[in-house]
Amino acid sequence: MVDPDAEPGAGASPAGSACACAPPGRDHLAGTGPAADPREPSAPGRAARPGHHPVEQALIPGGRFLMGDSSGDHNPGDGEVPRHEVVLDGFSIDTTPVTNADFARFVESTGYRTEAEVFEFSAVFHLAVAAERGDILGRPPEAPWWYGVRSADWRHPGGTRSSIDDLSDHPVVHVSWNDAVAYCAWAGRRLPTEAEWEYAARGGLDAKKYPWGDAEVDAGGWRANIWQGDFPRTNTQADGYLTTAPVRTFSPNGYGLWQPVGNVWEWCADWFDPNSYRTSERDGPAGPPTGEARVLRGGSYLCHISYCNRYRNSARSQNTPDSSVGNTGFRTVGAP
Repeated sequence: MVDPDAEPGAGASPAGSACACAPPGRDHLAGTGPAADPREPSAPGRAARPGHHPVEQALIPGGRFLMGDSSGDHNPGDGEVPRHEVVLDGFSIDTTPVTNADFARFVESTGYRTEAEVFEFSAVFHLAVAAERGDILGRPPEAPWWYGVRSADWRHPGGTRSSIDDLSDHPVVHVSWNDAVAYCAWAGRRLPTEAEWEYAARGGLDAKKYPWGDAEVDAGGWRANIWQGDFPRTNTQADGYLTTAPVRTFSPNGYGLWQPVGNVWEWCADWFDPNSYRTSERDGPAGPPTGEARVLRGGSYLCHISYCNRYRNSARSQNTPDSSVGNTGFRTVGAP
């Protein structure tokens, strides 16, 4: 147990191989949460009605592109290089991440319990905590700006003193990879492969750093929801948001996708391997056959160019499939 009044980040540097905005895995919060059987199923509690997924679709044409970092800004250990040619068939993808309202329909239909609810805690950024003092269970020493918070979940993103009453159009968070896959199964969807995600995020612009091109995120007005100020202590909210923004904020890319970078990390289907690009297939790659963590893409509201520039098209991160945090959500693609 740590002192919740101690200054987050004191004596710790966000620089280095670990990304400050990358979500901590559940194993990094081990010992902070209430005891729970990790094998306990979080399955639907009643027969599900057929899924309804009303999210607008972008139709992505088949084609080829060079996947990986073209700017030289890749992070050692993330495996953004070498650049390699990928060929994809056309597909449809959500123009926005799945929202709280979308996820609520799924839960209402199925009675599903997320893994945050099963484990009875999740990770919350310290400035977003809205909970009783006794609900703050601890924090990982390598990322002390994250707190394990009792009863933080998709309905209570900051803890028991928070709600999503005014956040229906914000991306759902505190959902694990397993939760996202469960939603997809109900809705007749699937998670995008990492290659599909990057191809769609680029919006038809080849070899560009961001979905809108190479201009920085604050050039001529904010283009994405990231951090401004002194991380992790002060966010000036120059872009208007401390945490999540409504999914249709800023401007869509050339394919019509809103906020593929910034706002929330998005789960992909692939297992993560930092060396996978060296042996990746050219046609429709689906990632490594096995692994311990799943790929995350897009960065989040905690990214900043000075220490965590993972809000680029090619940037990668990872987390274990059962992990849930306050800056991770997902979007889906059409199942074949």
